[in-house]
Amino acid sequence: MSKRVLICDDAVVMRMMIKGILSKSGFEIVGEAQNGAEAVDKYKALNPDLVTMDMVMPEMDGITAVKQIISHDPEAKIIMCTSMGQQALVVEAIQAGAKSFITKPFQPPKILETIHKVLT
Repeated sequence: MSKRVLICDDAVVMRMMIKGILSKSGFEIVGEAQNGAEAVDKYKALNPDLVTMDMVMPEMDGITAVKQIISHDPEAKIIMCTSMGQQALVVEAIQAGAKSFITKPFQPPKILETIHKVLT
């Protein structure tokens, strides 16, 4: 059975890019969110196997969303999507409960490698 993924990014282009990479590799995209608040709601409704979470978004940032998802489901598997130069935020996200991170601009093999590590 294919793994179910929730993609959270405020940029439509980024969501489409991640969706394309994952769909081609057999993942099922069960939902998309454009901010942290939406991601938390959709996580609770959809219960995906994995979440890709952007760091910086309007309404609620990725780190706050990670904390809320982890408090709802301590086993949640969340991968942060960061831009270069956000190392301090990455550390904070990992401490909040994110399992790993990928850096923009995305390299498909790196994304898939990170996802497989987090899921196994």
